[in-house]
Amino acid sequence: MSGQGRGSISSKDLADLIGVNPWKIRKDFSYFGYFGIRGVGYEVDNLSKQIKKILKLDVVHKAALVGVGNVGSALLMYPGFGMYSFDIAAAFDNNPKKVGRKIGNVVIGDVSNLRPLRARKIKIGIIAVPHYAAQDTADKLVEMGVRGILNFSPRYITVPKKIKVITIDIAMDLARLPYYMPSC
Repeated sequence: MSGQGRGSISSKDLADLIGVNPWKIRKDFSYFGYFGIRGVGYEVDNLSKQIKKILKLDVVHKAALVGVGNVGSALLMYPGFGMYSFDIAAAFDNNPKKVGRKIGNVVIGDVSNLRPLRARKIKIGIIAVPHYAAQDTADKLVEMGVRGILNFSPRYITVPKKIKVITIDIAMDLARLPYYMPSC
């Protein structure tokens, strides 16, 4: 909305945009404070700022990527993370041909030395390694102080309860798709 030059937006317009009822918008926002003016709506830039703060996207979150194969390389080159305040600030691999190479702004380090994560206060890890290396990678990331892991490996990993893991299993999500497709 801000990019379209719009200064304010009503709860009805927001509701129409995302497919919910306006009262739901107002109720949800009320849990975090009052951002709008009755009869006027919400000032777009302020609302955007408040939503980012609620979602903890108002500061840059540094992440470390482990595994710079096809998926990992694509993640390093993806420009969309910045829009959500994420910066892949470090990358690691076990392939000597990749270690020392630079992809984007990141020099690939050796996965046998993840110590820089602790010194750089990197709290988010991204795992893009084969399934057989996923658990060991997760254990090492946790040991280095990572508090959240985005797991692209096709294996579920176990970590202490204080660590948040989100697993992205592209094959499983693709396998779900036909169920939701209309029959022809």
